[in-house]
Amino acid sequence: MGENTTEVPAEPGPAGQLRALGVEEGGVLLVHASLRGTGLRAEELLDALRTVLGPEGTLVVPAFTPENSDTSPAHLALVSRAPDPAAFRAAMPPFDPDRTPCPRMGRFAERVRTTEGAARSDHPQTSFAALGARAADLIKGHALDCHFGEESPLPKLIAAGAQVLMVNVGFAVCTAFHFAEYLVPPRPVRTYRAVIRDERGGSTWFAYQDAVLDDSDFARIGADFPAEHVRGGPLGRRGARLFPIRAAVEHATAWMAEKRY
Repeated sequence: MGENTTEVPAEPGPAGQLRALGVEEGGVLLVHASLRGTGLRAEELLDALRTVLGPEGTLVVPAFTPENSDTSPAHLALVSRAPDPAAFRAAMPPFDPDRTPCPRMGRFAERVRTTEGAARSDHPQTSFAALGARAADLIKGHALDCHFGEESPLPKLIAAGAQVLMVNVGFAVCTAFHFAEYLVPPRPVRTYRAVIRDERGGSTWFAYQDAVLDDSDFARIGADFPAEHVRGGPLGRRGARLFPIRAAVEHATAWMAEKRY
């Protein structure tokens, strides 16, 4: 007579799906998410991620505000619809890490940003928000004149062995690839301008030089990303991908060095 065995049922819901993908308990996770069509609410996904990451884990999201830069298409579109463009620009509020929303990043990023205990970096156009044990350490020191380079949170995420989770989005929005743009010479630069708070608490336009950012080939870079680094699976009613940020940056750096320049 054979030995009786009892199968352990799979963990239900999005938490079980995240564990099946390989999200690491106690790890650092950078999440890009579009909830449309997933059947998941922002609070539901956040709860599942915090459950899987555990008390020692840290969740990071892009909290970008492209509309706060007069060199971005998002800002130019707003100005084009304003009855008085000059008055619109003059009335733009300064970036405030504690209050400025990031609606273009989607419902999930905004939910993370507004959760009690979340920390946010200081960059007026490409800030990151984080929640968890290492949140403050990972996002501090984000220089105002550095989108995604050495003085951004990305090197810290790489050093921390972070994973990247992409929920219902493609590699075209993979922020990790931007760090590679700082590593491949020649590194062209341009002038950016954003509204920040001045010393008296008012607003002022801040101009700075930083790398030219180009995500037009990110989908191609992602298509060539070796499959051995990427785990895919369902999340809600859509799919998700998980991969190490270091592998993504190393791949993008080599790809750009060969095919961009």
